[in-house]
Amino acid sequence: MAIARIDGMQLKEMFASGASLLVNNREQVDALNVFPVPDGDTGTNMSQTITSAIKEINAKPYTSAADVANAAARGALRGARGNSGVILSQILRGFGKAAAGHEEIDCELFAQMLRQGANTAYKAVMKPKEGTILTVIRVIAEEAEEARDKRDDIVDLFKLVLNVGDAILKRTPEMLPVLKQAGVVDSGGMGLMVVLRGMYAALTGEPVDAIVTESAEGKPGMPGEFVDDHEAIEEIKFGYCTEFIVSHPRPDMKESEVARLRRRLERIGDCVLVIADMNVVKVHVHTNEPGKALQYALELGELDSIKIDNMFEERRERDAKLAEEAAAKAAEQKEYGIVAVALGQGLVDIFKNLNVDQVVDGGQTMNPSIQDLAQACDATNARNVIILPNNTNIILAAQQATELTERNVIVLPTKSVPMGISAALAFDPNLSPEENEAAMKEAAELVHTASITYAVRDTNYDGQEIHEHDIMGMLDNKLNVLGQDLDQVCMDITDHMVNEDSGLITVYYGQDIAEPDAQALCDRLAETYPDCDVELQNGGQPLYYYLIAVE
Repeated sequence: MAIARIDGMQLKEMFASGASLLVNNREQVDALNVFPVPDGDTGTNMSQTITSAIKEINAKPYTSAADVANAAARGALRGARGNSGVILSQILRGFGKAAAGHEEIDCELFAQMLRQGANTAYKAVMKPKEGTILTVIRVIAEEAEEARDKRDDIVDLFKLVLNVGDAILKRTPEMLPVLKQAGVVDSGGMGLMVVLRGMYAALTGEPVDAIVTESAEGKPGMPGEFVDDHEAIEEIKFGYCTEFIVSHPRPDMKESEVARLRRRLERIGDCVLVIADMNVVKVHVHTNEPGKALQYALELGELDSIKIDNMFEERRERDAKLAEEAAAKAAEQKEYGIVAVALGQGLVDIFKNLNVDQVVDGGQTMNPSIQDLAQACDATNARNVIILPNNTNIILAAQQATELTERNVIVLPTKSVPMGISAALAFDPNLSPEENEAAMKEAAELVHTASITYAVRDTNYDGQEIHEHDIMGMLDNKLNVLGQDLDQVCMDITDHMVNEDSGLITVYYGQDIAEPDAQALCDRLAETYPDCDVELQNGGQPLYYYLIAVE
């Protein structure tokens, strides 16, 4: 069936379907991360980013395509995590810019949205790299622009987009040798294609097998969880957030009846979301008549997992809490605040002891969102805030966080926790923001960091054959040493860092290492490098046995 235009309600369902498919394929996308270390998180970051976009879309009863696209862009920006999530948020931001002022989307506007999405994403990255998600969205946009004048059916154009996207994704290993060596396509590009495929499924009504998965109990699972940010609703017109599942629909239930349920719910409420695969129907609505919503759904089958929240009461409690917080922050604003990202109680304690105001949970295994970082900046109650991302996959999100806060934010490109610690030690409250930025950056760059973990799969990387459970020594985020003996890998990689100018070796042991074992390693290092001081710190970091810093 040909479709000439997409309205706001249909676009909303398409975004929801794209998000659902990505959530359910998160682990498959995670598995495509090049490094075979236990922190592959591209799928996780992208799914959490687009889930945040769906929260924003559901916050109000948007009807125009422009409003839905802009809401998706706002939500994605707040929830963006990791480089892949930030780039996805910028693609959606471009969609919103192109759709501004339009009630509906036709083929020409769809092509413009893709082009603006690609352009915005490229501008957000300081050094764009081909063979990544950027290449996928750019090539898709180019082909869509070429074809838009020859088509008036948006389904046909979308099908072309999928074919082109799949083709360029398969070619990403040819553009990035690291992908070819690992035998995978780009994980970010794959995540984008999963979203687009889910959107196409909602546009055409065609089933996508991966949308409904089997749970651990072997029961059908729904595509992701409903996400609903009640705090984002400016004015509550419909006070009862109602969610339920039609777990056993009538055998003769028709798609037209599901569509009728959606229309009836829209007449008695807003923020309506109905997702169905004819085996199970999941429903969300804000309404003042929850009983009527349940009555409508009973016509389709048996109800399960019924949940009704009183949003009026939630708002009263929230307003009281905000008033208390505002009073607490009425104190005089201070000059400086520092925000650091770290994971592991020991590392958190170290930063707190260095007078870091806010420590945001995150690192290799869990990237904080842009909103998490912006909120941490605001919580410092300081005019100037210095962010220490302490991870290459968090720097871009930290830079984007400046858009969500009125503070003067300085992002230091610290790529590891030891770099962040060194930077924090160099902070001087008597210096200007510019002087502190220079001094802290210089201190951080004097630190070399080794991260020791294990391989989660067999692969080939940088000419080295890697086997599952091999011990991997990463030096400044690059594979440097491979072995089977943990202590020997630590010794070998430290030897690559120590030179005649080195004076301090600091060992941060993780949650899976006993202190006596860590102390034995430090004793061995002290004996091998008598001209260096060797310090032992309990980092408590997960998955990484040791972080070793040399300066």
